[in-house]
Amino acid sequence: MISMAARYGLHARLREALLALAFALFTWTEAQAAPPRLLVLGDSLSAGYGLAAADGFEVQLAAALRRAGQDVTIIDGAVSGDTTAGGRARLDWTLGDGALGDGADAALVELGGNDALRGTDPKETRDNLTAILDALAAKHIPVLLTGMYAPPNMGAEYGAEFRAVFDQLGGRPGLIYDPFFLEGVAAVADLNQPDHIHPNPAGVRRVVARILPLVVQLLAKAAVR
Repeated sequence: MISMAARYGLHARLREALLALAFALFTWTEAQAAPPRLLVLGDSLSAGYGLAAADGFEVQLAAALRRAGQDVTIIDGAVSGDTTAGGRARLDWTLGDGALGDGADAALVELGGNDALRGTDPKETRDNLTAILDALAAKHIPVLLTGMYAPPNMGAEYGAEFRAVFDQLGGRPGLIYDPFFLEGVAAVADLNQPDHIHPNPAGVRRVVARILPLVVQLLAKAAVR
């Protein structure tokens, strides 16, 4: 025979278990409903240098994703003038609590152009990007790495070494690689600002349209991690 006290204790434990299950289901449902958080870790090309806010890469990418049925929160980690060293130095802060939010579900890494303009040793660029990719991998954050070329005035040898950095890192398992962020836009006068470096609004739209399928693929990877 089960005493009243034992029966009461059993009911209390059952009630606590049901409440815990309900809370877990509520938390899971809330997490599922929240839009994925996409970190854009980049430089002036993704920060929208020289453009109205509405014409910048991040805003245009978010709009294109919405049109594609993807509701995404963009974490703005793009800083004009930044190098791979700068991106590496601020990555933890960007992802940490009390900074820009509570982490990211996926990351687009667009860095390297300023390294090339400064003539940074490609080995240093590789080390910085490797550290960024390693840190994101440790947090199980899927990555889209977009590449860059060095300007011709840096010389053929430097250009080849610099380019090899991205091609080598682009082969990392599980990483999505976009060989050149400015593909179809670089050196096209009608798609660039007067500095011949940064895309104008039409150029940004071209970049977004080209890279959109890769970002959708990245978000799909984030959904199953």
